[in-house]
Amino acid sequence: MNGIIGKKMGMTSVFDDQGRNIPVTVIDASPNVVTQVKNKSKDGYDSIQLAYHDRKAKNVSQALQGHFKKAGTTPKTKLAEFALKDLEKGLGDTVLITEIFAEGDIVNVVGTSKGKGFQGVVKRHGFRGVGDATHGQHNRGRAPGSIGACATPSKVIKGMKMAGRTGNDRIKTKNLKVVKIFADQHLLLIKGCVPGHKGAFVIVEK
Repeated sequence: MNGIIGKKMGMTSVFDDQGRNIPVTVIDASPNVVTQVKNKSKDGYDSIQLAYHDRKAKNVSQALQGHFKKAGTTPKTKLAEFALKDLEKGLGDTVLITEIFAEGDIVNVVGTSKGKGFQGVVKRHGFRGVGDATHGQHNRGRAPGSIGACATPSKVIKGMKMAGRTGNDRIKTKNLKVVKIFADQHLLLIKGCVPGHKGAFVIVEK
C-alpha cells in the first residue's frame, strides 16, 4: 500500500541536526481502518480502501452503515482507495503511519485548496492592470483589458483568463519531505506546501 488518510493540523517548525530551523506542516495520521479489499478475480484490480475519522451514525446513510458494519468498525468521515503494495491487510485491520512512511521519505499530498470565492483577474491570475501609466484612464488599474480577437475569430477563446471562482480545487503537491514522525501521537511532520485549510482532510502517498 502506498498511502494513508490524514488531517492538516497547522504549521510549526523543528530544528535539524545542523541546527537549522525547518518549517513543517503537521498532519494527524491516526490509524486508518481497512473497510474494503478488492482483488483482480472479483473487481478486476487489486486495491485497498481505508477509512479515517469517526462520524456519528445518524449522519451516515444506511448503505454506508452496513459497509462499515461489515468491516467491524464505527462510521467514518473520509474514505480513500489505494493500490495494494507489499502490505497484507484484511477487513477491519488498522494501518499505522510507521508501516508506510519513514523519516526522510519523499511523498505527495492530495487535498482541496482553500476556497476564495469570486475573484478578479489580479488576484486570480496575477494580472498587473495598467500600472502607473494610466494614459488618462483613472479606473482601469484592476481591469482585465481586451478579451476578444476582433473580427477573426469573432469570439472569446475558450480558456481565456478572466474573473471567476478561485480555489476549492483538488490539488496534488509533489516531492515533499517527511521531516519527522511521532509514532506515539500519530503525527507526520512534512516540509513543504500542503494544500487545504486547518482541519482539512488530506491524502499522503508515496
